[in-house]
Amino acid sequence: MTTSTSDDPRTLVSTDWLATHLKDPDLRIFDASWYLPDSGRDAKAEYAAGHIPGARFFDIDEISDGRSELPHMAPPVEKFMSRMRAMGVGDGHQVVVYDGAGLFSAARVWWLFRLMGQHNIAVLDGGLPKWLADGHKTTTTPPTIRDRHMTVKMEPHRMRDVTDVARAAKLGDHSIIDARAPGRFRGDEPEPREGMRSGHIPGSQNVYYKDLLNANGTMKAPNALRTVFQDAGIDLHKPAITTCGSGVTAAILSLALERIGKTDHALYDGSWSEWGMYADLPIATGA
Repeated sequence: MTTSTSDDPRTLVSTDWLATHLKDPDLRIFDASWYLPDSGRDAKAEYAAGHIPGARFFDIDEISDGRSELPHMAPPVEKFMSRMRAMGVGDGHQVVVYDGAGLFSAARVWWLFRLMGQHNIAVLDGGLPKWLADGHKTTTTPPTIRDRHMTVKMEPHRMRDVTDVARAAKLGDHSIIDARAPGRFRGDEPEPREGMRSGHIPGSQNVYYKDLLNANGTMKAPNALRTVFQDAGIDLHKPAITTCGSGVTAAILSLALERIGKTDHALYDGSWSEWGMYADLPIATGA
């Protein structure tokens, strides 16, 4: 069995770990691929064309709060539970989530499970590209689904709303970390969604999510992750709030913070999709 010493079924597991455990009766796998509208990629079609054996498709846009105008906000508890039950995922299961980009949208589902009080979930390090590169097979066969009840105990401390973030920005008592590309953070590049202002939350600091990843799409080792945060000027002694464009890549920051042993972090679910839309919220530009 060739598994990495850094395998942790609550944060991140290697393709070797998944291959070893693939036939475990209580393992459940999600393909949580999601792409920006301008990427030209269709996550559902790609899943149908080939996925890791046993994987179910987790639709980030559908398993969300349909009452919100903001994209893929965290769903109500009842909706999350009913969707998981319908996919045969519940109590006693070890969940592994991956995506087709390497390590991108899968972290969002990891965070969502954590928000719902589910801790036996890990992201597949390097995702589907690494799985294929390591010579593992995919299938087009859909998984057999058996109903399973899930007990959800919401952990609200894992999420922040616009009021919380505005207060934190004013008081300076949190490290607000923005995962967007530096050009978007500075306000030099336009936002991918129409009607968004450019810039960042005053007092926030930029850690581009790609800086946390190796060239092959896997996450850097914990000491290297710590260095990335410190080099960006992040005060790791303060509680952290992660943010991005719409709450997807912010979860990569959250996963990286968890990997370095920092547990006092929360994700701003509305992120720039919310903050950038309201003219009465202050914005900063430049580095």
